[in-house]
Amino acid sequence: MNRILIAEDNPRITSFLQIGLQAHGFTTIVVSTAWEAMQIVEAGDVDLLVLDLGLPDRDGTEVLTTLRGQGETIPIIILTARDGVESTVSSLEGGADDYITKPFRFEELLARIRVQLRNRAPRTKQETTIQVADITLDLLTRQVWVGDRLVELSAREFLLAEVFLRHPMQVLTREQLLDRIWGYDYDPGTNIVNVYVGHLRQKLGSDRIETVRGFGYRLRV
Repeated sequence: MNRILIAEDNPRITSFLQIGLQAHGFTTIVVSTAWEAMQIVEAGDVDLLVLDLGLPDRDGTEVLTTLRGQGETIPIIILTARDGVESTVSSLEGGADDYITKPFRFEELLARIRVQLRNRAPRTKQETTIQVADITLDLLTRQVWVGDRLVELSAREFLLAEVFLRHPMQVLTREQLLDRIWGYDYDPGTNIVNVYVGHLRQKLGSDRIETVRGFGYRLRV
């Protein structure tokens, strides 16, 4: 049974989340401070963290960057009332796996939690690299290697490459990539995903990322 840690200081929201998640078979742990959240995550007792940015003792973005800096790879979903593009981008580039703003529908958060738990192989705190075929991403130094060739990627290109390497051979839609890398305030009609996939193809190899017509993109292995 998956254990979900909820770091949120609003009792009404925590009660709402606890009841909903437990009704769907999850075990929940609720804390109201950043310090408690970090202690529990570092102990390795939970499978996913739902993190509010507005915690009373420390901003959630500091919790996020601290955990990622320590090599902690637990899936983290940001839950916050901050709905600006800058906040979304900052959280995603800081290592968040997903981002949802208040007010929200429980069904949407539940779906995002399930996606994170389903699509990720078991991970450990010691994981610092991801490797698929001859492509290696170093999560600490943010370096990318193709064979013995070091490839320079921008912050967004690195995030996009990480998503593909975490889901090899899985078709990812433009909407999924747009939400994960650029946030939910972006115009769904933008072609920015196409542009950045093109950048990755140039840098990783033109045959690495396959276009699945009518669906999205897939990293070929």
